[in-house]
Amino acid sequence: MKKTSLLSVVAVLLCLNAVKAQLQKGNVLVGGDLAGFNLGLNKDGYFNMNINPKAAWFVKDNMAIGGYVNFGLSTIKGAGTTTQYGVGALGRYYINDPKINVLQHARFFAEANVGIEGDNYSKGGSTNGLGIGFGPGLAYFVTPNIGLEALLKYDGIVGFGSRATTSSLDFSLGFQVYLPTSRIKSAVKGE
Repeated sequence: MKKTSLLSVVAVLLCLNAVKAQLQKGNVLVGGDLAGFNLGLNKDGYFNMNINPKAAWFVKDNMAIGGYVNFGLSTIKGAGTTTQYGVGALGRYYINDPKINVLQHARFFAEANVGIEGDNYSKGGSTNGLGIGFGPGLAYFVTPNIGLEALLKYDGIVGFGSRATTSSLDFSLGFQVYLPTSRIKSAVKGE
């Protein structure tokens, strides 16, 4: 029985180290949110699907800084289609606490972004300007280098147009690929 317990402890430690390896300084995160389910906080509720590619570099263990692009189309009740866009910087911090990260292959994280964004409505009206977003997420590693993610994030735009502000609470699903810098350099060199 002691051998079984010891093997279990070793297996758990190896799994925790496998998750930790992706989140080390110098590694790269590339991927995006494939499906965004948006519940509008404004009085004219809407449904949204968008594509949000991201790339970030781990500047230190568990902390990544990079950029994002956002493009989306939304359907608003009785108002046609809305075009959404955005480009800017993002930051992520992965929580490294065994008390919080109870799943062996998962990590909670917080994401924040700032950039130039806009919502342009088909029947007139727009908000274009400074976009700000923040919220918690969960990355579940299906392999040592691929994580499936769920992210709940507040997104707001402050700027100009027919509306000075717009805001929403977004739930998105996506995936990220976590690569060591050495693998990227080898791929570029053709090795």
